[in-house]
Amino acid sequence: MTAPELPMVVPAQDLPQRVRIHEVGPRDGLQNEKSAVPTGIKAEFIHRLADAGLTTVEATSFVHPEWVPQLADAEQLFPLLGDLRGVALPVLVPNRRGLDRALALGARRIAVFASATESFAKANLNRTLDESLAVFDPVVGHAKHEGLWVRGYVSMCFGDPWEGAVPVHQVVRVCRTLVDMGCDELSLGDTIGVATPGHVLELLAALNEEGVPTNVLGVHFHDTYGQALANTYAALEHGVTTVDASAGGLGGCPYAKSATGNLATEDLVWMLQGLGIETGVDLGRLTATSVWMAEQLGRPSPSRTVRALSHKDQ
Repeated sequence: MTAPELPMVVPAQDLPQRVRIHEVGPRDGLQNEKSAVPTGIKAEFIHRLADAGLTTVEATSFVHPEWVPQLADAEQLFPLLGDLRGVALPVLVPNRRGLDRALALGARRIAVFASATESFAKANLNRTLDESLAVFDPVVGHAKHEGLWVRGYVSMCFGDPWEGAVPVHQVVRVCRTLVDMGCDELSLGDTIGVATPGHVLELLAALNEEGVPTNVLGVHFHDTYGQALANTYAALEHGVTTVDASAGGLGGCPYAKSATGNLATEDLVWMLQGLGIETGVDLGRLTATSVWMAEQLGRPSPSRTVRALSHKDQ
């Protein structure tokens, strides 16, 4: 008799039927590595992720190489992904120059990176919060004029290493401004991993009250305090259907030293499979990809699911 497949599927009421995973490993994950990963390895990583069923893979960043040297090869990498069909490949752009570089390579999806706090805006963008938003306004406007899809990242939505707790109304103001600029989607970032489920639900409700609908919201949790999956579940209960995750749990934030790894894509998929929520992701192929990438980086994956499944196969 064949043992039932795990995880056992036990759906919960009032959760989405399907979740789109916004894979950030190749960009948000690799930008935090101490040394640059070879361009060919990055391209293979993205191809393997697509082969595992991920339909949105954030490919790279067109930030100035002095700021993020790990992603200085954007012009070399992006053309290597031209054979991928049916896979969205958003790229991060910090300003009009970054947008022009992305457009020259045929990028059709971009992301801008805002902050909910003054301290992080100064640390990450070298501008005040309002000055950074003013820089993004013409970038988003030109991107929309060119027919691009635009995502707005909002960092420090739940806590800041310099300022502590971040008032909900402050986050809502930044989010509302980005929507008014023309952003198609917002990613609510728990950059230092301090969110808890009640806080998540409060912010989502406050955004809805200010006219920001749930269907334009994604969530981006770091697992510093082991709360990323609990916070994701709370967001699902509210109706969020876009969740950011990083294959193998790669990443952090180079400008916030207390930020640890992102929510591991494998851990997210395991939970969603158990809930009967569709993702289109093949967990076996994804796990194999993260094991392979960990070998390239010379260290084991921090993902609990990767460790459990790879150990099982030995």
